[in-house]
Amino acid sequence: MSKKVALKSVFLVLISLTCGFLSYLHGLNSHQALAFGIFLVSVMGALFFWEFRLSFAFLGTALLLVTKAIDLDNFLRLTTLEVVLFLAGMMIIVSLLKDAGFFAWLVSLILRVPHLNAKKFTFIIVGISALLACAVDEVTSIIFMVAAILEICDYYEVSPLPFVIISVLATNIGSAATVLGNPIGILIATKAGLNFEDFLIKALPLAFVSLVVAVGIIFFWFRKDIERFDRHIKEYGANDILIRLISIPMERQLRISLVIFGVTMVFIALHHRIEVALGLVPNTMLLIMPLISAGGIMIWKPDKAREYVEKGVEWWTLLFFMLLFAQAGTLKFTGATDVFAERLIGLVQNSHGLLLTLVVWGSSIGSSMLDNVIIVVTFIPIIKSFFALGFGNESLWWALLLGGCLGGNITMIGSTANIVAIGILEKEERIRVRFKDWFGVGLDVGLSTTVVVWLLLMFLPFYK
Repeated sequence: MSKKVALKSVFLVLISLTCGFLSYLHGLNSHQALAFGIFLVSVMGALFFWEFRLSFAFLGTALLLVTKAIDLDNFLRLTTLEVVLFLAGMMIIVSLLKDAGFFAWLVSLILRVPHLNAKKFTFIIVGISALLACAVDEVTSIIFMVAAILEICDYYEVSPLPFVIISVLATNIGSAATVLGNPIGILIATKAGLNFEDFLIKALPLAFVSLVVAVGIIFFWFRKDIERFDRHIKEYGANDILIRLISIPMERQLRISLVIFGVTMVFIALHHRIEVALGLVPNTMLLIMPLISAGGIMIWKPDKAREYVEKGVEWWTLLFFMLLFAQAGTLKFTGATDVFAERLIGLVQNSHGLLLTLVVWGSSIGSSMLDNVIIVVTFIPIIKSFFALGFGNESLWWALLLGGCLGGNITMIGSTANIVAIGILEKEERIRVRFKDWFGVGLDVGLSTTVVVWLLLMFLPFYK
């Protein structure tokens, strides 16, 4: 670490601890203020020193334990190990699918469209991006979508930038539709007691309406790029590229992988009914099904098992999530979030509509500046305090989910999918994405879809 980075880190810690001290002067007790200050260190450290985020999380955790702000047993209980295991299991399943060529096969299958033109291509990009994000996760989806877009755009000699941005926007929206699409989905599901069916009934319609709104904005914003692409398609023809893309056979390994994935999805989709029938604790089957499938995969592929676990699972990120969530849980444990919740309720003058507005727009705008996982981790214990105070309903959870996912479209750093896509463009095509390239369409899509979701949550009795 350079001297400059070290000085900035010290300055960051001092600011965060000062905020903790000021909160102590304004009503928090010593443990509450300490937990708040340490949590700020971890959050701001992740924001300004992303590559050192796990270091800040480790150090913050050690401080919480050594100062007795929380005891070890309760801290371990708050680490949401069940969510980490769920995500690890899903990552192993995705590694198998990747190894079997599932994503290349799927993209090539759907791209087998007669009379391809730019508008059809754009609709396909939007549809596949949203569906893949629903079925696997936003990062895996965007990696394969960007690879397909680069290949096609290189063939037709058009800039891939507009179509990569389109894919990312659709991916972030689609990731809100199911519990699988985004880490914040499983976090909210486990903490709010929601199940897969709840997401299909409540979140999927909101995501679909948001996607329809986004499509209209996308076609207006990128109309010149779509017209240019159309001219190149007419000039080059579509047959050669389609033949190259669809020449991927479904081999035996891919068929078996699809069966494993399909069975996993069926059990996850029906987990609530299975849990009721077997008398299991809610979300037990949701959390263990990926572990069962991952265990079967490692037995089937013993030579690949270690690779799937070590390289396929993003342990760096999962450890950060685990510690950060435990630190946020410490705020609840010490009672700090109850204090925040009481003051927020007073601020909105006991109006549920104003509180819902605060959650939707707070998570949306916050996600545009921070990773949406950080924002959701911050909001979850506060929303739980609302419920503990008898002032909250289920719509707050949908407001948090949709706000976090839709707000991620506003800026280049709003979600992990954005950052991954930009990195691939810079590495593979030497295309530098400027702030203005993204912000115009991102702001229009992010704000418009957030407004639509906010209005639906506010006025539809279905979400009351």
